[in-house]
Amino acid sequence: MEKISWKGHASMFGANAMWGLMSPVSKFIMAGGAVTPFVVTDLRIGGAMALFWFTSFFRKPEHVSHKDLISLFFASLLAVVFNQGCFIFGVSLSSPGDASIITTSMPLWAMILAAFILKEPVTGKKVLGIAAGAGGALLLILGSGQKTDVPVSQSTAIWGDLLVLLAQFCYALYIVLYKDFVGKYSLVTIMKWMFTYSFVCTLPFSAGDLMDARWSSLSLADIGGLAFIVVGATFISYMLVVVGQKNLRPTVAGMYNYIQPLVACVVAVCWGMDSFNLTKAIAVLLIFSGVYLVTSSRSRKELEAYEKKLQEVK
Repeated sequence: MEKISWKGHASMFGANAMWGLMSPVSKFIMAGGAVTPFVVTDLRIGGAMALFWFTSFFRKPEHVSHKDLISLFFASLLAVVFNQGCFIFGVSLSSPGDASIITTSMPLWAMILAAFILKEPVTGKKVLGIAAGAGGALLLILGSGQKTDVPVSQSTAIWGDLLVLLAQFCYALYIVLYKDFVGKYSLVTIMKWMFTYSFVCTLPFSAGDLMDARWSSLSLADIGGLAFIVVGATFISYMLVVVGQKNLRPTVAGMYNYIQPLVACVVAVCWGMDSFNLTKAIAVLLIFSGVYLVTSSRSRKELEAYEKKLQEVK
């Protein structure tokens, strides 16, 4: 088994923990009606862009070639624009319960894409680990008591589900395609360009909502929540994801997607909205067991080294 990269695991855990916390915080903010999902998304992207550019002024300048700038543009489409955009539209057309369940498909997409693109082996341990993690996440989601009977037509719900699925596919494709690319430049350089491209792409669609937002109606709690979403769940989280990409295989990095419903469950218990029981304990055990199984599965390099050793013995 390859050496465990604790930096990579800690980074992906931290990023997904903050994304899991962002879900209830976003619902709390948008419940007041002062801002729409479009506004929250645009604040995330625009605020993170400003923070990354500000941070870059205190670092040694890095020259990015025109070819790599084009690569970063497509990376921003996959990781930010299509991922967040498809998810927001999908949730608005589907039910929250269905959307939560579909998000558990991301590690599966990562495994399939890594097998086709990076030639990573699909081992029994890896499949079992993804199944265990998905089972744990589904136990948390289905046992949370959230309502899924949203008044939407069947055809509309199907389109919503497909958009949420597309969002997961885009993010998994980003993790796989840009596994090696993220090592070429610093975190700040990569993120400042990705969020700049994302902001330019999303602003035309969200400008109307930004103008109509009732900013004066935001309470101090709302402002604090938005600050967490911009700084913690976007600026810091996306930097942590790059660290995870550099140190972990795509399938292992994708497994931490299951941490999000776990964190949302913990928050619900702490806020008195839910209670901890045996089902949730089993779900937690399944999630972390799944992460361990995928992490301990053989990588392509390990498999090639093992086969070479066998040939030498023969």
